[in-house]
Amino acid sequence: MPDYIDQLNREVTIIERPARIISLVPSQTELLHHLELEEEVIGITKFCVHPHEWFRKKTRIGGTKDIHLQKIKELQPDLIIANKEENVRQQIEELAAAFPVWISDINTLDDALLMINSIGEITGKEEKAATLISRIKMNFSGLKLQIKNTKLKACYLIWKEPYMTVGGDTFIHDMLTKAGFENIFQHKQRYPEISITDLQIADCQLLFLSSEPYPFKQKHIDELQTQLPQTKIILVDGEIFSWYGSRLLKATEYFSVLHHQTASMV
Repeated sequence: MPDYIDQLNREVTIIERPARIISLVPSQTELLHHLELEEEVIGITKFCVHPHEWFRKKTRIGGTKDIHLQKIKELQPDLIIANKEENVRQQIEELAAAFPVWISDINTLDDALLMINSIGEITGKEEKAATLISRIKMNFSGLKLQIKNTKLKACYLIWKEPYMTVGGDTFIHDMLTKAGFENIFQHKQRYPEISITDLQIADCQLLFLSSEPYPFKQKHIDELQTQLPQTKIILVDGEIFSWYGSRLLKATEYFSVLHHQTASMV
């Protein structure tokens, strides 16, 4: 019986190539689609909106943090793919007592590429995974050559009431850095609460308002601009910054445009 090591360094025993897969993570669901596991994937979360055809027809097993354990047990999966941050530990431990659960832990681009490689190996899609990894690496190498080393001081907001940003140990921070921005809260961990005063003191040049998990809109730019008149405030695509599967293929073009757009604004 093959044993695989997940990103929490857990041994996961999978008897044969998985034929009944449940994904508890939206970005990894999209990866499974890219790897052409149409028949194998039987369950996804209500937040797994890509691809749209899977969202319409696959069995939904709740949200990432409120999964329907009984529904999953009824589906009898032979592989569940979860994530340390996006899923609830107690629920995952209950599932792991009955089914093989492979858990990712993604804080950098390198972590994401390792995850893609592992999922490819487990599902028998090594070649497709290797091709995807090669394309992503090539794209990010190209991006590094394109962007100017301006390192504009930036803050990325993920939540409102209270305002929350990203610290230096997050995947979004790694994406900000690779896009050519300096995260002014990189000295903090995970997702700290901040205030308008914090932004003023830190001399925030660029304020990115993410489309998810909090759906920031133009009205929020208008509210914040009165308090931060010297800061350029922009709505950004949260999926591009935080999804660590095959969506990474779209990231570098987006970052290149964003970097050149903001470089001329500040």
